[in-house]
Amino acid sequence: MTTIQLRSKEVLAKLNEIKNEIDALSLKGPSMSSLGDNKLDFTAKWRERETNIHELVSQYKEAVLKNLEDTRDNVNTLKEQDEAIK
Repeated sequence: MTTIQLRSKEVLAKLNEIKNEIDALSLKGPSMSSLGDNKLDFTAKWRERETNIHELVSQYKEAVLKNLEDTRDNVNTLKEQDEAIK
């Protein structure tokens, strides 16, 4: 009979690598001071767009980190099941 087993150490190591990469991902917020006191429509739209991009990257990081934690929990559950079967 063929046995299928999870290589939990390898999977957890990869999850840690991904977490480290996500933690290292950073995007500086828009530099409003570099625009001076310009009151152009373009600068207002640029500020809004840059702020939205910054927020989206932050939300993306949160979602990926939550997904990683869920995956880690699932891997640990599978590991426990594998150990119980042995």
